[in-house]
Amino acid sequence: MDIQTASSRIRIVIAKPGLDGHDRGVKVVARALRDAGFEVIYTGLHQTPEQIVETAIQEDADAVGLSVLSGAHMTLFPRVLALLAERGADDIVVFGGGIIPDPDIPELERLGVAAVFTPGATMESIVEWVRSNVAGANA
Repeated sequence: MDIQTASSRIRIVIAKPGLDGHDRGVKVVARALRDAGFEVIYTGLHQTPEQIVETAIQEDADAVGLSVLSGAHMTLFPRVLALLAERGADDIVVFGGGIIPDPDIPELERLGVAAVFTPGATMESIVEWVRSNVAGANA
């Protein structure tokens, strides 16, 4: 794979919203995406939806990936989506993963989450999904 130029690479903000303090998995995903040639901005732990959306807009992100292990996914994902819409940035693709019960996934997708990766998802499947479903600004 040719490494894209910085101006045309897909930019992804990866975030840990809420009070969840477990970040090993999200760091593995962020590194896999970076190693695949994407530009990754990891916001760190304990981010509010407002902080995540502000970062996504400031960084001109093509996508936001949320990692939620706390059980607050039915609050945090919709809040990020609503804030993006309020800011006119609902073209930013939102995807995520974590400990998300299977019955909640269709509702998250109905609300606008483009993909949900649960434990057992491979790094290859996440990278390929991003390649296929997130268009870079200049791609």
